[in-house]
Amino acid sequence: MFRFHKSLDVITLFHKASSPASIRAQTLLKQISAHASESATEDQASDHNEQNKFQRTEFELNVTEDPPTSDQLRTILEYVGSGAGRAGQIVEGATGEADALTKLKENPDSFQRPVVVFGYRESEIMKMISQLPKEANSV
Repeated sequence: MFRFHKSLDVITLFHKASSPASIRAQTLLKQISAHASESATEDQASDHNEQNKFQRTEFELNVTEDPPTSDQLRTILEYVGSGAGRAGQIVEGATGEADALTKLKENPDSFQRPVVVFGYRESEIMKMISQLPKEANSV
């Protein structure tokens, strides 16, 4: 029987290897990705409570040290909103979307990493992250 495979949602981490926060975010996302694909089978240990406790959605993790494209930056800024100082949280010193685009072109390092961008089913992925055991959140 022919069957279409559902494509995985993509989570993109705009990463900076020298940033401790970015390293923690990458580690956490890798752990979540690994745990999302785990499952217990009947012939494994008899206690399936841990595996059954969390319903997780598998996703593709895309880690990049490149700055976002102009379109990606616009989307990120739309998501965080246009409130006072919001653009400056994403692009250092930016006062708005146009300023953020200009500053990013002038200096790609002005992009504040880490930034995690979720694919289409953001609410499912956020729910999955919130279901992590508390010790995983201390990475």
